[in-house]
Amino acid sequence: MPKPFLTLAILFSLIIPALSANAVEQLSMKELALHCNHFADDPEGKDAIFCVRYIQGFIDGAVATDERVAVNVAAEYEAKETYIERAKRTRGSNRLSKFGPTVYAEFCLGAPVQLKEVVEKVITDLETWNNSNEHVYARSAVYQTLRDHYPCDTDDDS
Repeated sequence: MPKPFLTLAILFSLIIPALSANAVEQLSMKELALHCNHFADDPEGKDAIFCVRYIQGFIDGAVATDERVAVNVAAEYEAKETYIERAKRTRGSNRLSKFGPTVYAEFCLGAPVQLKEVVEKVITDLETWNNSNEHVYARSAVYQTLRDHYPCDTDDDS
C-alpha cells in the first residue's frame, strides 16, 4: 500500500469518530416537559429525577462558568489597569461579591433556595410555554425561568 494512501486512511479513521463525538443532541423544551410532567405524581421516578438533575446541572454549570469568567475578567482588568483605576473598582460596591457569580447570567439565587422550588417554577413555565414553540431548547426555557423568577436586585449595584 502506498504511503500517502496509508496516511490518508489513518487520518480518516481518526477524524470520523471525532466528528460523531462532537455532535451532542440538544434537549428540546418539549422533551424536558415530558420528563418533568412526572414530577408531581412520582418525584422519585426516573423521569422526575431526569428533570431535577437537568435543572440542577444547568444551575451548577452556570455557577461554574460565570465564576470562571468573572475570575478571568478580573485578572484581565488587573493586568491592564492603573493603581487608581483598581482602587476605584475595588473600593465601591461589587455586584459579583453581593450577588454571586450568576449575576452575569442575570439571575441570582441568593440565599439558599430549595431545588424543589426551582424545579416547580420550571415545570409551571414549561406547561405555560409548551405549546408556544416546539423548537426551543430546554436550556433556554430553564434559563428564562431563572431570569424571570430569580432576578438580581439591581437597585443598589453602584
